[in-house]
Amino acid sequence: MGQRSDEFVLELERVLPAPRPVVFAALTEPDELARWWGPNGFTIPSADFTARVGDRYRIEMQPPAGDTFHLSGVVREVEPPSRLAYTFVWEPPDADDLETLVTLSLRELGESTEVALDQRPFKTEQRRALHHDGWSESFDKLERLL
Repeated sequence: MGQRSDEFVLELERVLPAPRPVVFAALTEPDELARWWGPNGFTIPSADFTARVGDRYRIEMQPPAGDTFHLSGVVREVEPPSRLAYTFVWEPPDADDLETLVTLSLRELGESTEVALDQRPFKTEQRRALHHDGWSESFDKLERLL
């Protein structure tokens, strides 16, 4: 599917210091997700996530100040340990939010794993930038965890 000119796309790559099965587990197991998900200062009081195609997931996020909020979606692809895809929507959504599709592709690099993230579509550059920062800080936390 080609990118429309009015569509903002987030693409990130990160090399993580662990073999592919370990990284895949960190991306799919609720207890592991809760340890690294979210921007700096955020915690995850609950993560209901099962890596099965068609299953709904829901993650509760606690910002450093303010009330908790949630994100949810449906798992679209699961190919351990190489690929994971799910829809992503905030509860409640911002006026500029669209439901996006997150695709994570894992490539083995010996003892390390390259994770390529693709998330689309975004309605505005500001929403894309918000997710870029959130994923970047989350991957920093995951890298330290591994």
